[in-house]
Amino acid sequence: MNTEMNTYMDANRVMDVRTVPCSIKHGLILQTWRELPVGGHFILRNGHDPVPLRYQIEAEFPGSLQWEYVARAADDVSVKLTKVSDAVAATAPSRTTTCGSH
Repeated sequence: MNTEMNTYMDANRVMDVRTVPCSIKHGLILQTWRELPVGGHFILRNGHDPVPLRYQIEAEFPGSLQWEYVARAADDVSVKLTKVSDAVAATAPSRTTTCGSH
């Protein structure tokens, strides 16, 4: 994983993006996802439920994501993302989205 991502990932594989600017948040998360080996995981900690991110990964990499909520509060949500297969992207390369609308 690159150095910028390591800034947000702790030793327990928790990627806390609550303070990451929306303009780069989805890109960091998606890059981390792409670099996971099959069977690998990380826990995403975010300030809201990242459902749009789930839909994006499931659309681009069908059948490769296991999504498990670890904690759910209004402003602090943790989700374990596990790569269960090494699916080839089903669509064009990912568009980096922002989180301003959710």
